[in-house]
Amino acid sequence: RICHLVESSFFVRDDVAKMANAYELAWNYGHIRLMSSYSFSEHWQGPPSDGGGNTNDVPINADGTCGGGWVCEHRWRQITNMVGFHNAALGQPVTNWWDNDNNAIAFGRGDRAFIVINNEGHQIDQTLYTGMSAGRYCDVISGSYENGGCTGNIIAVIA
Repeated sequence: RICHLVESSFFVRDDVAKMANAYELAWNYGHIRLMSSYSFSEHWQGPPSDGGGNTNDVPINADGTCGGGWVCEHRWRQITNMVGFHNAALGQPVTNWWDNDNNAIAFGRGDRAFIVINNEGHQIDQTLYTGMSAGRYCDVISGSYENGGCTGNIIAVIA
């Protein structure tokens, strides 16, 4: 079971992409398609290429990110971990919807997963009913679940 919290503490442009992808992967509608891209400064620019116009290969850095002008959003920890969330919640209904009438929402996916997306620009202080069993859950946005432990925040759910 996976529960996580999306905070608005990412980079100015990346935070919106990460929150949008988190929402897309958490919601139970349609078929998911993740796209990756390259960086550009002008709308007419194509992908990184050599002087002959041939698209460059995507170099993978030691930390797993892409280099050479490629962004590779599908490799961002938050996105790859949300694929796990999506798979864990597959087939479960949306439950326990909450919003603050502004820029924060939360919802569960049955009793398997729960997400909070906060774009307020500050932390929210709210008790939420998750529908999940009591326990400690790994926040897969702030870290990963690796080798039986959580590298990020741990969320306590009280029955």
